[in-house]
Amino acid sequence: MTRPTHASRGSVLRPALAGFVALSLLAGAACRAPRPESVPFWDERDDANPERIDHGRWQAILDAYVSPDETGVNLFDYATLQANAADRERLNGYLDDLQAIDPRGFAAAEQMAYWINLYNALTVNVVLGDYPVDSIREIHEGVIPLVGPWGDVRASVAGQPLTLDDIEHRILRPIWQDARIHYAVNCAAYGCPHLLARAFTRDNLEELLEQGAHDFVNHPRGIEVLDEAFAVASSIYAPDWYREDFGETDADVIAHFLQYAEPELAEQLRGFDGIMEFEYDWSLNAPPAAETTNEP
Repeated sequence: MTRPTHASRGSVLRPALAGFVALSLLAGAACRAPRPESVPFWDERDDANPERIDHGRWQAILDAYVSPDETGVNLFDYATLQANAADRERLNGYLDDLQAIDPRGFAAAEQMAYWINLYNALTVNVVLGDYPVDSIREIHEGVIPLVGPWGDVRASVAGQPLTLDDIEHRILRPIWQDARIHYAVNCAAYGCPHLLARAFTRDNLEELLEQGAHDFVNHPRGIEVLDEAFAVASSIYAPDWYREDFGETDADVIAHFLQYAEPELAEQLRGFDGIMEFEYDWSLNAPPAAETTNEP
């Protein structure tokens, strides 16, 4: 995480240096995760509506370009998709059609799947627009460095301009209040819960939310207990990120882990009474360039 820098007490900064420090302070502030904020416009639903939204084109993209690395983390082959004009058109058409839908007339589960898929497909498209990049944090429209694209308007639904932050923090989190959302939306970083290889639908929603939680908790980038006195967890569980969605204390986070931990990890967690630190790998969730294939 980028930390804000502060001038020493009594020091006088030259204008250029003062400007740099101001940008650093803003960048540090931008790293603090947004709080969930309810927007009443999106609260409507019709649970009696049986209609389904077609996510077949997104599934075809996932089938062609998502594959696990040697540790089981799903990587996305942006380079090959960028070179495939037909599949780029397929992705753009899918995004256009999603944005032409007003999801408020659908059942709640249908809406949740819609927003998760829209978020993930938009994120892939954002990376493609600037690829090659080493990290999604390099992509942004403003002057503050390394803040990423989450605050930039990337879509329009029901006449409302939307950022990725809007979808996650003003729609998904406040409406559903489900911590497993953090295992469903993917921010194109290696440290993020991985992009699942299946599109979300009303019918598989619960299964995939549980799968995402299980996969991440049981991978070292989710939680790694090094000994009884020290553990390293993902920054998504940190107080300045999304701790409030998982509980108030480290003990609450451990209780969350225990819901999904496999036996060996569960045994380590039950005996843990030490310090938990947090880290996050912002490198792009892409295969090494040398391993990128010419065909999907």
